Amino acid sequence: MKVKNKKCIRNLSIKQFKAGKTRNLIAVFAIALTTLLFTSLFTIAFSINEGMQESNFRQCGAWSHGSFKAMTEEQFEEIKDDPLIKQYGERRFVGMPTKVPFNKSHVEIGYADKNEAHFMYCDPTTGRLPKEGTDEVATDTKVLKLLGVEPQIGEKLTLTFDVDGKETTQTFTLSGYWEYDEAIVANQILIPESRAESIFKEVNLIPGKATDGMTGSWNMDVMFKSSRNIAENMETVLNNHGYQGKDNLKESNYIKIGVNWGYSGAQLEESMDLSLVLAIVLILLLIVFTGYLIIYNVFQISVANDIRFYGLLKTIGTTPRQLKKIIRQQAILLSLIGIPFGLLAGWIVGKSLTAVVMAQLDVINVVSISPGIFIFAVIFTLLTVWISCIRPGRIASKVSPIEAVRYTEGSNIKKKSKKTSKKVSLWLMAKENLGRSRGKTIVTIISLSLAVVLLNFTVLFTKGFDMDKYVSNFVSTDFVLANASYFQSDGIFEKDKALLPSDIEYISKQKGITDSCKIYGKTSTVQEFITEKAYRNNYKYSLKKEEIDKRIKLEEKTKDGRIVDRAQIYGMEKLALDKLKVWEGDLSKVYDPESRNIAAVYDEDDYGKLKKESRWAKVGDKITLRYVEEMEYYNPETGKVYPKDFDPSKQSGVVSSSRAKKYKDVEYTVSAIVTVPKALSYRYYGANEFILNDKTFIQDSGTDSIMLYAFNTTKKSNSAMESFLKDYTTNQNQEYDYESKEKYVAEFESMRSMFLLMGGALSFIVGLIGVLNFFNAILTSIITRKREFAMLQSVGMTGKQLKTMLVYEGLYYALGVGVLSLGLSIVLNPFIGKTIENMFWFFTYKFTITSILIVMPMFILLGIVLPLVIYKFVSKATIVERLREN
Repeated sequence: MKVKNKKCIRNLSIKQFKAGKTRNLIAVFAIALTTLLFTSLFTIAFSINEGMQESNFRQCGAWSHGSFKAMTEEQFEEIKDDPLIKQYGERRFVGMPTKVPFNKSHVEIGYADKNEAHFMYCDPTTGRLPKEGTDEVATDTKVLKLLGVEPQIGEKLTLTFDVDGKETTQTFTLSGYWEYDEAIVANQILIPESRAESIFKEVNLIPGKATDGMTGSWNMDVMFKSSRNIAENMETVLNNHGYQGKDNLKESNYIKIGVNWGYSGAQLEESMDLSLVLAIVLILLLIVFTGYLIIYNVFQISVANDIRFYGLLKTIGTTPRQLKKIIRQQAILLSLIGIPFGLLAGWIVGKSLTAVVMAQLDVINVVSISPGIFIFAVIFTLLTVWISCIRPGRIASKVSPIEAVRYTEGSNIKKKSKKTSKKVSLWLMAKENLGRSRGKTIVTIISLSLAVVLLNFTVLFTKGFDMDKYVSNFVSTDFVLANASYFQSDGIFEKDKALLPSDIEYISKQKGITDSCKIYGKTSTVQEFITEKAYRNNYKYSLKKEEIDKRIKLEEKTKDGRIVDRAQIYGMEKLALDKLKVWEGDLSKVYDPESRNIAAVYDEDDYGKLKKESRWAKVGDKITLRYVEEMEYYNPETGKVYPKDFDPSKQSGVVSSSRAKKYKDVEYTVSAIVTVPKALSYRYYGANEFILNDKTFIQDSGTDSIMLYAFNTTKKSNSAMESFLKDYTTNQNQEYDYESKEKYVAEFESMRSMFLLMGGALSFIVGLIGVLNFFNAILTSIITRKREFAMLQSVGMTGKQLKTMLVYEGLYYALGVGVLSLGLSIVLNPFIGKTIENMFWFFTYKFTITSILIVMPMFILLGIVLPLVIYKFVSKATIVERLREN
């Protein structure tokens, strides 16, 4: 028989809710704190995602979903109206200025329609985009500053730039400009399409026939309905019109496509695997468990405190299901009060931490207000509350009326008492008191220990950051000076990019330089002779198998079947040779200018481990390098030699290959296998690399072009040298630029501080949860035992002894936290440390328990003070009044 008693149960729940004001306050604070934890973490996560995504867009140069590249006008007109494409923008590249004042900046000149300008963050804030049929131009304030032009509409701009290898000088009139954004890698100078066409005619460029395959062609950036499956959508668009973007050997129907890697959602979808899913699940479980620790303890203690009430309800016919419902309804009421406060406070905390994190990550500072933050925070908080109510509800529903009436904290009618002959002491009484409710005691100790362990892991993590490892990945000396193009992503070393000996001599006379070296770079053609297996290994990541097969067929070969391939060599002075990491062999022989010994350069992975398969040369091998003075083109099928003015890039359908006509072969012995620090390398992948000492390099190659000058200084003179080089490369010699060690030291310290702050903040929140659990455990323990304490005092226990016993209980908690934290740290530290070491190449595991030793006195003090403060308020009633309480 069903009875309509929902209203009655609801009234009981509300009245019981109103009766427990102190408990409600603690529970509301617990739920609010848990919501704060979730909200702040989700705010930081969402903000970092949006900030990194926005930064990625600016690095990509646009926020469109993808690009169709290097098309003909007919292909562009055919594809642009495809139904899958929601919006498109047209872009045509014209050229790049590379000389002063643009040698330290990446600046592109080209045409972009209104949509494309919007995609590329090039919306003029003053003026407008250039009109067709005019000499107008629009650009950003940095370009204007570099040109020394005032940001005023109507100003004249004169630019000298390369158009597919041909230099031209053009004058434009400023029609609009926008503020320079440091996050954007490439600066844009936008001109009308009609002006672009006239420039192409001026330099005799036929669109689609450029040697770089890019200048003058039509590019289209597109937006789809969503950022999911971008690559698939682009392939579908191509297939709809009979094209494909996978096999560039089929030139007739191939169109190159590019997917905007800035969209983190699309990237996550593509890279999602089991390990990533497990990592996300583990993080979410840790967050839920952290919230569970406090809310479960609150409800467990609450049920224990109200157990007599639930027993009395059972005597009048309340069912176990209804008792569970009462507890759940109270939890909902508490959540309705606590969650809004937690959402607001959590977003404020998350916003504050986000600003700090963003500053250290060097990404766009975005504080997310996505509804997802609050939706997920509410869902996880309610989930945590629901899970936390399960066991307390089960306890309340199973208790019998008789057990409930006789109940004191931790009592169990079924539990048999044990006789003991031990002498009763305050220490023993305190221990037994904690044993009454083992669940509450264990949860409290775990919640406090979790905070300590998290803090210890944070310290372990940041303490393990190895500055020497980090900095050495970027710099090997205090300063590196080179042509500005050397530090650009597209900077290829050539003879006109070399440092002048007179400039190096001038800098070397500055005070404070302790040691220095010059590194010479290759400016003439150098070849090596390798097996087909080694050739395929060189190009397996950059070319498809069919392309490699084609090149092997065309390349020049020796009589023994070896293939001629390009090689890249260094000439290094002593300090540079000292900085090489030697993996095998003896590098000392390379120092000798009288010998013909050489070092083979191999690659390392991100964690500093040698990639043995990256190169072919082994210690002891005899290799021959060919120094080419003159090349010739010939037909590999017929052997016919083409004229000197033959240009293969302009000969459609003509089969050709190149070979050395005038050259010198020199044999060397590989004496060592080494890796070159990034700061002293070419900084781009060229071919197999080899290292000679400076004198042998100059003698054998016949060249002496200095690629870079690296040097160290005394600590006292670091700042002075930094100021000198900044002035020198800005005002005296703008062709040059420099890199300093201090820049990366500051970057390293900033990153370490960020992780320490984030870990510290998380530990503080979890610690606050633990302290709240501890406070709640002590408070409810004292409240539920008021009558028991009065009885003890009535038979002779003094107030001092009672307070001492409570202090001992607090100290047992502190001892439990210390033992558990120490045990977990000793067991988990090596595992966590080695895992982090495998994840971060600049991390070195160092065992530490310093944070535990620092925090433990705080918990001991808390264990002493908190019980005394709570007892002082509870013991205001007389012994007689407390004995009369039910």
